[in-house]
Amino acid sequence: MPHLSEAFRTTISFSLKHAGIVSKKNHPPAAELAQSIAKRLSPKGITVSFNEFSADIDVLIVLGGDGTILHVAEQAARHSIPVLGINMGNLGFLTERTEQEAFTAVDELISGTVTIENRMMLKASLAKQDKKGSSRYALNEVVISKQIFDPILQLSTRADQEYITTYKADGLIFSTPTGSTAYNLSAGGPLVYPGLASILVTPICPFMLGSRPVLLPPHSRLRTSIETVRDQKAQVIVDGQPAWHMGFNDILEIEAAKHPLRLIISPHRDYFSILRNKLHWGIGQSPE
Repeated sequence: MPHLSEAFRTTISFSLKHAGIVSKKNHPPAAELAQSIAKRLSPKGITVSFNEFSADIDVLIVLGGDGTILHVAEQAARHSIPVLGINMGNLGFLTERTEQEAFTAVDELISGTVTIENRMMLKASLAKQDKKGSSRYALNEVVISKQIFDPILQLSTRADQEYITTYKADGLIFSTPTGSTAYNLSAGGPLVYPGLASILVTPICPFMLGSRPVLLPPHSRLRTSIETVRDQKAQVIVDGQPAWHMGFNDILEIEAAKHPLRLIISPHRDYFSILRNKLHWGIGQSPE
């Protein structure tokens, strides 16, 4: 997987000729900011597209929250298009620029030099009767979740050819380091620095207290199937969107995606400052 060997953080130069702007749906302030950004770009001879995607876009500007980025991450990653996230509410993990910083960030794009992070993504596919279906891609996580009134799931899980265990739980989370601050964190999983290429496996409400999150190398290919109950089904959710219904002997396969998401970041804000802000670490304290 050659793309996983790319530097996590790097500074790139590019010629901006076509910018795409994606705004949070039904959010007038985001739509208004989109028009203001377009007025800043157009006099520079830069073509602007609104809420649509094409492979010739040089950069994608996302106005909204982290959820808005999750909706465009797959297409942007497939075509190696850098993504700039501008948060229209509280500071986000992915949309780290504030609304007040929007024009400064856009001026950096116009200058043609930006700092990017290559964020690892997951590729998921579900095989039914040994026939693999289409693939879906996740920036945060792929989740197997039981139906609300069903008994706990028994999920036999392997990494490559090695048997890990059969998880007895309400579900299972396969997460990227980027997604370690999402559902994984709520389920008791660890925080993982986004530059550490790895796949996290975290059980949801495990029946056995010995079930603990596992951190695996990025070249692992994971396979999970439901055991014992033939009529039991589970839902597979990819970055918050329902993807498939999973039944007895269906096999969910997870691996690192070939292409990362190229996320444009602020050179003046680091990962841990975002963690401190979002998780309220050390409120009222100052660094030594």
